Amino acid sequence: MRNGTKKRATLAAAVLSTALVAVSLGSGTAAYAGVTAPVGNVGKFKQSFVENFSTTAAANGAFAKTYKNSWQPYPDAGQYSSGSQISSHDGLMDVKLDGANGAAGTFGTPTGAWSHVGGKFTVRAKATGGDGNGAAFMLWPSSNTWSDGEIDFPEGNFEATPMAFQHSMTPGQEANSTMISSGVNWRAWHTYSVEWIPGKSMTYSVDGKVIRTTTTDVPTTAHRYMFQVGNWGASGHLFVDWVSTYDYVG
Repeated sequence: MRNGTKKRATLAAAVLSTALVAVSLGSGTAAYAGVTAPVGNVGKFKQSFVENFSTTAAANGAFAKTYKNSWQPYPDAGQYSSGSQISSHDGLMDVKLDGANGAAGTFGTPTGAWSHVGGKFTVRAKATGGDGNGAAFMLWPSSNTWSDGEIDFPEGNFEATPMAFQHSMTPGQEANSTMISSGVNWRAWHTYSVEWIPGKSMTYSVDGKVIRTTTTDVPTTAHRYMFQVGNWGASGHLFVDWVSTYDYVG
């Protein structure tokens, strides 16, 4: 994503990679069939934001107004039409996939969403339908400078395995990335977390189980936590049960 638009090759084709790690965690357990949004701090991370989408709100204005302090959508232009595609019901954020309109935006408050330097970022999500389409949940530099570091998790086509992609921070080599398999699938509810200690490490977890910790290409500047969904593929839905962010306090 550069200048507000990010063309993710992994959602349509392939990504250059410097490493591949596959970890099998199965397809989820009943223990994660009704996981509630977390409340409280976790170790070195202080909770700064949580949203569980408990208020029903329709698309085309109501959702944006209801969740104005939790969700900062991209403007409805070009491939993104978040206003028409996103609603909430039954305690879920519902991103409608229709093959014609994508959606994108940042989680958090209007002032606090852009200033994360380290932290923990967790989302509980699943997808139904949408084959050929996909999503990227990511930490993207607020500077919009790609070499400041791009962290994607989970990312991938909905008929495939969600992956983590930790991109090179070397200017000119940003398309290269370390790839890490989640070992699960989009069709069941899973909780995906990234713990970021600036300049030191990124730790990726699925359903509370660590799948990999990396110590190279770890960002040190302000990022935002967001997602993008494409505007191609079959119809379906991306559902977000809840999202929570934490500040790194050391």
